[in-house]
Amino acid sequence: MEHIRILSGVKRIALVAHDNKKKDLIEWAYYNRTVLSQHELIATGTTGRLLEEKLGRPIKKLLSGPLGGDQQMGAMVAEEKLDMMVFFWDPMEAQPHDSDVKALLRLAVAWNILMACNRATADFILTSVLMNEDYPVVVPDYSGYLSRKLIG
Repeated sequence: MEHIRILSGVKRIALVAHDNKKKDLIEWAYYNRTVLSQHELIATGTTGRLLEEKLGRPIKKLLSGPLGGDQQMGAMVAEEKLDMMVFFWDPMEAQPHDSDVKALLRLAVAWNILMACNRATADFILTSVLMNEDYPVVVPDYSGYLSRKLIG
């Protein structure tokens, strides 16, 4: 049975960017620093360090994406420890850890996490009137999937 997870006014926001998109994400975060200061920020390693330097505030840093940070973030999604993800990924360049990236994006969709993969979407989400309010999120019911019969 689906259940409702309440996103509090303070959101747990993951910030991720491929190397060619780090500059864009840092600029976006700096531009939105006042709004972001009201929320908990989590980032993969290098991106987190760069954001800390630019924003002058602590960021919870995971490992670098290719070294397991994407998987750590995916686990946080599955454990309902993230509310929103801003992932500026590079559509023009293959990444050595593309399978990890795809898995992270799939998990965010599967668990109904707010997700922005470009600046326009991130701006719309961040400026939504819902951003600073409690918001009920429907968490999909995967019990049928988990209890399926396996042929073996």
